[in-house]
Amino acid sequence: MIYESFTQNQKKLALLIDPDKHNENSLHAISESAQKEGVDFIFVGGSLVTSSTSNTINIIKQSYKGPVILFPGNASQVSANADAILFLSLISGRNAEFLIGNHVLSAPVIKNAGLESIPTGYILIDCGKTTSVEYMSNTRPIPYNKPDIAVATALAGELLGLRAIYLEGGSGANTFVNPEIITRVKKACSIPIIVGGGIRTPETLQQIYESGADIAVVGTIIEKQPNLLSEMMAVTKRITL
Repeated sequence: MIYESFTQNQKKLALLIDPDKHNENSLHAISESAQKEGVDFIFVGGSLVTSSTSNTINIIKQSYKGPVILFPGNASQVSANADAILFLSLISGRNAEFLIGNHVLSAPVIKNAGLESIPTGYILIDCGKTTSVEYMSNTRPIPYNKPDIAVATALAGELLGLRAIYLEGGSGANTFVNPEIITRVKKACSIPIIVGGGIRTPETLQQIYESGADIAVVGTIIEKQPNLLSEMMAVTKRITL
C-alpha cells in the first residue's frame, strides 16, 4: 500500500505536476529528472485542469517508476491510470461540493478502477495571495497567524477518520505555510502531515521539514527552475539520514 510509505518516519518529497502547465516534451523531461533524483511521489492534478489527466500519467510513467498519485481539483480529474488518489476533503472551507459532493461523483469510478484511496484533510492557509484553489472552491483560507484554528481543523479531520492532513499555501503563494502552524498540527495529530505551496528554495524546504512536515510538495518552482529539483532532493535525503 502506498499509504504505508507515508508512515515510515522519513521525510519525503513529492513533485506536483499540473497537466495544463506541460506539453509532452516537458513531461518527459521532468519525469526523467524525478526518476534520476529519486523523487518519492509524483502528484498529478490542479484546481482547473483542461488537459487529459490520463494522458499525462501515461507519459510520466514512461520514465518515472515511483508512485503516481492523483491530486484532483474535482471529480473529472480521476483517472484509473494512477496508482492512488488523495481523496481530498477541503475541511478548512464550508463548501459542501468540496467536502462531499465531488466525492459522491468520483467514488464509483475510484472503486471500479481499484485505486488506492488516501482520505486526506485539505486545509488552505492564507499565504498572502488569492490562489486558484481559493477562487475555484469559493472558500476562505485559515488566516496565516491563527494556528489554533488550523490545529482544531486538523484534529477534527483526524477524528473523522481522515488518514493524512495537507496544509496548503496554494500554487504561487507569496510565502510558505506558517512554520508554527506546521509544528502545532504535527504535535496535535498522529497522521502524516503534507505541506505544499510557496516552497521555492532548499532553505525553505529544510525549514518545512524541521517544522514537522512528513511530506513536502514542490511544483511551480520546478517548472521554472528544473535544475533546482536535485538540490531539493539533497535536502530531503540529508534530513532523513
